[in-house]
Amino acid sequence: MSKVLSVDLGGTKIAAALVINKKIVERAQVATPKAPEQLESVLKELLAPFMPEAQVVTVASTGIINKGILTALNPKNLGGLNHFPIQSVIENITQLPTLVINDAQAAAWSEFKLLKTPASNMAFITVSTGVGAGLVLAETLHVGPSGLSGHAGHMLSDPNGPMCGCGRKGCVESIASGTAIAAAGKAFWGDECTGQQVYQYFINGDRDAANIISCSAKSIANLIADLTISLDLDVVILGGSVGLAEGYLELVRNHLDLLPDIYKPRDIGLAQSGADAGLLGAASLYLDKSYFTVN
Repeated sequence: MSKVLSVDLGGTKIAAALVINKKIVERAQVATPKAPEQLESVLKELLAPFMPEAQVVTVASTGIINKGILTALNPKNLGGLNHFPIQSVIENITQLPTLVINDAQAAAWSEFKLLKTPASNMAFITVSTGVGAGLVLAETLHVGPSGLSGHAGHMLSDPNGPMCGCGRKGCVESIASGTAIAAAGKAFWGDECTGQQVYQYFINGDRDAANIISCSAKSIANLIADLTISLDLDVVILGGSVGLAEGYLELVRNHLDLLPDIYKPRDIGLAQSGADAGLLGAASLYLDKSYFTVN
């Protein structure tokens, strides 16, 4: 029986869990620090309670993961963590074999395995601090030789839109992400406004907030359309704090319904694993021997 210490490193939070038989039996979470020296210290404290039982560590991390190093397309999401050697740091902390993959890629595998109706091609899209995607095509997770596959948050949404932290103008992430929602809200509610506040205003019926959230959902709907027409998707699954928020999926569906049928996947749903999709996906990839191997 394999006991996996699974870690989900995001722009806002770090979660750790002991996964046995693909089920989380123990879990903890802390806020993500922005300085590398702080991250190492936080990881030591977070992982220590799980290490005695674990046999291997799997990490689902935001950003591009290439040879165990975390690189951000949008460094603003990660601050000083850009080019952070996440694999070697965790190996040094735990003294366990450590395997690292992008969080959206990991979540895509978890959600693909949970589909109730068989599918060949699926995209998992996370809308959170940033926007990312994981792609399962012909029932195989696509990672790419440099870990870049699925970074669909940096596809073009609006050539006249805001400048994205990646250096390109009008990326999906610059319009749809929680960070973008917060930035848009500052014009109405001041510099301290957060994405969560904007969303609550939307839930409460505020017209300005509704416009901001609608722009986000429209950008995601068009992203789904672009991926569907490019990859012949059967299913799209939404995750992330924004993607899973009350009423967001319905907004995305409403915008997608305005497009011709050929741009629509067979089904759009929410992540069955919720916020734990990355944790479970990384562990599952190792346990299934579908991507990770340990020498």
